[in-house]
Amino acid sequence: MTSSTNTLIRAELVSFARNPGEGDKPSPGSLEHYGDGLLWLQGQHIHAVGHFSELAPSLPEGSEVLDYRGKLIMPGFIDTHVHYVQLDVMASYGRQLLDWLNDYTFPEECRFANHAHAEALSNAFLDEMLRAGTTTAQVFGSSHPGSMDAFFSACNKRQLRMLAGKVLMDRNAPEGLLDGASGIADTERLIEDWHNSQRLGYSVTPRFAPTSTKTQMDAAGALLRNDPTLWLQTHLAENSGELDWVAELFPGNQDYLSVYEEAGLVGPRSTFAHGIHLDNGMRTRLAERGANIAFCPSSNLFLGSGLFDRYAAQETGMAFSYASDIGAGTDLSGFDTLKSAYQVGQLSGQPLTAWQGFYGLTHGNAKTLALDSHIGQLAPSFEADFVVIDPNATPLLTRRIQRCSTLGERLFALMILADDRAISETWAAGKCQHQRDQS
Repeated sequence: MTSSTNTLIRAELVSFARNPGEGDKPSPGSLEHYGDGLLWLQGQHIHAVGHFSELAPSLPEGSEVLDYRGKLIMPGFIDTHVHYVQLDVMASYGRQLLDWLNDYTFPEECRFANHAHAEALSNAFLDEMLRAGTTTAQVFGSSHPGSMDAFFSACNKRQLRMLAGKVLMDRNAPEGLLDGASGIADTERLIEDWHNSQRLGYSVTPRFAPTSTKTQMDAAGALLRNDPTLWLQTHLAENSGELDWVAELFPGNQDYLSVYEEAGLVGPRSTFAHGIHLDNGMRTRLAERGANIAFCPSSNLFLGSGLFDRYAAQETGMAFSYASDIGAGTDLSGFDTLKSAYQVGQLSGQPLTAWQGFYGLTHGNAKTLALDSHIGQLAPSFEADFVVIDPNATPLLTRRIQRCSTLGERLFALMILADDRAISETWAAGKCQHQRDQS
């Protein structure tokens, strides 16, 4: 490298310019693949991408090229729904949703009233995310504003692009988690301090309808109306017991979604986690408002919540994204999320191709979060967030990859067999922020 602003990496490159469709082969023009490619970074952004042989003559004289041949580079993975405050309750014995919240989640989140604990977990969570190849996520904190000060501060130190928010909950939870009259004021202060700070965005975060009064949800909707650059994240129709509880708490409402609609929470930057138990009327209403569902397959399987209907989403035009939902999810790895999504699809007669999976984990998720002008592709002017994948990370992967004759076969093998060991490096903001331990 001839200067601090130029970084040149030679490797196989894979990126998606648009949705590849549901066919066994990607639709024409959707896939960008360079078997021997060059990724040219300038500072925090991508300057050029292409075949090494075509770009090499234009490189600055005396340039040093990092030789990553044998590795595969893709855009950084994106996780649209995850709870950083639940990292330490992953793999807690599988109860269904409401029992799991009361037995594990709520007691754990009470610990985040301690700022030192929030700082420690913020950094531990980011370490784990980067180790898994995830460079951007939409993240739930706890109901304590300090949990978000700690998290946002940790993200800014690493110059990560993140969306996150303090949980709003003023009823039906332990006293140590209820934010009462201060919840909205704390959210307003956090928005002022952190929204659009470096690469951060704020997601207004009512946990879900049962733990917020109508007054709190209405106030959250007012925040969104006052600033349309904000995001919204909450939960919707994850579990049949949850649906019964919502119907009991809101007897005058048409359905679960209408509770959020009346509060003004359903819009083009709204992510509703799960969306398993929806009818086509609700899917159509979500589509009309531009909202999306975060499909959390490993969490849905772990808690026995149900199977997300991907085809129904497509038929109604409802956007959806892929997410880990840690801590009910079983792995922060995007590979694991796609493997679980494939298994859910097989049980529903809805096979997931590797093209759809890796498009969804990168460009697709960026698009659903309205971040697709910044991240999600290996393309000039995009932010330099990407993963370096080692297809020979384990003996089993090596054996399987050697039998693959096409890119599609190799990507599918990675989708099913790879884990964090296959993430050789994770780069964010043009810097290598994780390197696999070779010892």
